Amino acid sequence: MKTVCEVCGGDVEVPDDAIKGEIVSCPDCGSEYEVVEIKSGEPVLKPAEEIGEDWGE
Repeated sequence: MKTVCEVCGGDVEVPDDAIKGEIVSCPDCGSEYEVVEIKSGEPVLKPAEEIGEDWGE
C-alpha cells in the first residue's frame, strides 16, 4: 500500500501486513508516520511523535 508524505509529497510504502501502531517512514525526507488504522484497504497515518533525548537534566 502506498500513501503520500505530508512533508515532501513523496510515496510512503506501508506494508500490506501493517498493524496499528507500526511506524513507517518516507524514503525521500525521512519523516516518520504511525499507522492509526487500515480503513477499506487504505492506511490512515498520523505524524509519529518524536520523543526528545533526556540527558538527565
